[in-house]
Amino acid sequence: MGASADPVGNGFVKSLAHPGGNITGLSTLRTDITPKLLEMLRSVAPSLSRVAVLVNRANVSQPILVTAVQSAAQSMSLTILPVEAQSAPDIERAFSAISQGKAGAVIVVRDGLFLEQRRQIAELAAKNRLSTVSDNREYVDAGALMSYGPSLADQFRRAAGYVDKILKGAKPGDLPVEQPTKLELVINLKTAKALGLTIPQSLLLRADEVIQ
Repeated sequence: MGASADPVGNGFVKSLAHPGGNITGLSTLRTDITPKLLEMLRSVAPSLSRVAVLVNRANVSQPILVTAVQSAAQSMSLTILPVEAQSAPDIERAFSAISQGKAGAVIVVRDGLFLEQRRQIAELAAKNRLSTVSDNREYVDAGALMSYGPSLADQFRRAAGYVDKILKGAKPGDLPVEQPTKLELVINLKTAKALGLTIPQSLLLRADEVIQ
């Protein structure tokens, strides 16, 4: 695995420390990232009070992430609005629900469908004037506001180390699943300007990349 969201939840391994079967590699699951996304949204929109979370219930890793968002939101006096989508038409309807729910921003949790439809998501967010953040930089490349999360390029480079060990005789079940070590912050200034938002200098200085 180069970037499995939740290898335990998906039944790929028994545990991260002791996979126990013929699968191992790297996981992208870090519940500590989602509170950071809320903090970033608040830093660019201090009056923000309602945040939507785009959720695909078919993805077993997402309830963990939504719970992390809701827990962090309580301490920040933010209301979380989970909105479900399992197809491209669902995403269209989800953004209508987000707009009707008067959310001021959207968190897109890690999901294959959402990543595939990232341009649709970015366009709908722009149309509804919503700040969109994720833990995946590909959304920012497509036009979302910000991302903070694992570097997939780094993940796949590290996966090559597993291949080397297994080819040399190591058993996958004996190799612990690793979690992300490199996190990157990417900001789309063009999107910020279109939304009338000012990105704090402190956030810009922390960014690994700023898209003009």
